[in-house]
Amino acid sequence: MFSKENLFAMSLFPYLGFLWFMTKSGKTPRLALIGFYLLLLFVAITIPAGIYAKVNFNAELANVDWLHGGAESFLTLSNIVVVLGFRQAIIEAKNKNLSSNNTGEIEN
Repeated sequence: MFSKENLFAMSLFPYLGFLWFMTKSGKTPRLALIGFYLLLLFVAITIPAGIYAKVNFNAELANVDWLHGGAESFLTLSNIVVVLGFRQAIIEAKNKNLSSNNTGEIEN
C-alpha cells in the first residue's frame, strides 16, 4: 500500500496542476495566487524540518513542537495571504459595482 510519505509526494502533482491552471486563467486575484504559491514554501520548509526532526530527535516533525510550529507558521502565512487576496477582489468588485450603479450603467 501507499505510505503517507508517498501520498504526500504524489499530492504535489495535482497541486502543481491546480497552480498552473489558476495562473493561466488570469482570473485569480494576484494576492490570492501568491498565497497559493506560498503553500509551496510551506512544503519546502516542512520537508527539511521533518528530516531534521528525524535525524536530530529521532521523532516525527509533529512531535517536535518548536520545529513543527515554525513550519506550520508558513501554512498560516499562506492561508492569510489567500484570504486577503480574495477579500481584496470582493471589495474591488463591490466598488466597481457601486460605481457603475452611480454612473447610470446597467448591471450585468
